[in-house]
Amino acid sequence: MKRVVITDYLEPPASIESEVLDGVADVACLLARRTQELDGKLKDVDAIILCHEVTINEAVVAQLDRCKVVVRCGVGFDNIDLKAAGQRGIPVCNVPDYGVDEVADHAIAMALACNRGLIKAERLLRKTLQPWDMRAVQPIFRIAGATMGIVGLGRIGSATALRAKGLGMRVLAYDPHVRPGTDKVLGVTLVDWETLLQSSDIVSVHTPLTDETRGMVNAAALAQMKPSAILVNTARGAVVDTDALAAALELEQIAGAGIDVLPEEPAEISMPLVALWQQERVPPVNLVMTPHSAFYSDQGLVEMRRKAAQEIRRVLQGQAPLNCVNERFL
Repeated sequence: MKRVVITDYLEPPASIESEVLDGVADVACLLARRTQELDGKLKDVDAIILCHEVTINEAVVAQLDRCKVVVRCGVGFDNIDLKAAGQRGIPVCNVPDYGVDEVADHAIAMALACNRGLIKAERLLRKTLQPWDMRAVQPIFRIAGATMGIVGLGRIGSATALRAKGLGMRVLAYDPHVRPGTDKVLGVTLVDWETLLQSSDIVSVHTPLTDETRGMVNAAALAQMKPSAILVNTARGAVVDTDALAAALELEQIAGAGIDVLPEEPAEISMPLVALWQQERVPPVNLVMTPHSAFYSDQGLVEMRRKAAQEIRRVLQGQAPLNCVNERFL
């Protein structure tokens, strides 16, 4: 019987994966919290399911003597060295089509929470009950007729754009790699990066983390946004310079932010954005944070895990994977 390990995040029993891989492989959960905890535990594995708390780097790949496939249980795969795996003949796959609705819903929810002052009012009024009127949440701009700027017009960015249009918003999008005609299908306007930043009332990030996108929402980008604008990031943490974001919020260069992902997780008090979020101050900062949970629903988690295991089953049974992301290195 072949051996499959889930490196991190998911706790035993791996009932979903075991059901999908029944008769093909045994499944074990390693529960690693740091990459170093994988040392010596992967030499005899036939396949790996990876979440987001550890990294399959070149040193880890060097230990994979039997591994036939690595599957990222999620969309982003920046925590896997695609080239190193490919050079050893190991395909790396992801699950690109789960959680689209969940993340799009979460992005819109964060935007609305910031716009309507829900968290500001909660923090300000819970203890004092004053002022019990619109002063606790103002200013608020009208969502209908406002402009949403979508950064990355893939599956989730497109779903978020359609939700924004349903709220009566004008939608701009920046994506230099978008397939021609996507903007026409969705009824959005493609613009350059500077125009999106300068024109949007809400900027929502939906891009993968690549060398091109790492740190693209930096101090210079934030300085181009409207003082009344809101930033939302439900994509990858390192796309946003969170230290620069903390400074922009403190200086009121922008009006609010909704952040689901951080460059390093779990959150630490030493991170300026986290420290700002935890501060008890009057008036409170218009900052909403969630613990990398935008992807989650009960149904979405099952779908993600099942599809990851199905990709493993295909490869271990000699079939081609459906969602290989490192073909150019194989």
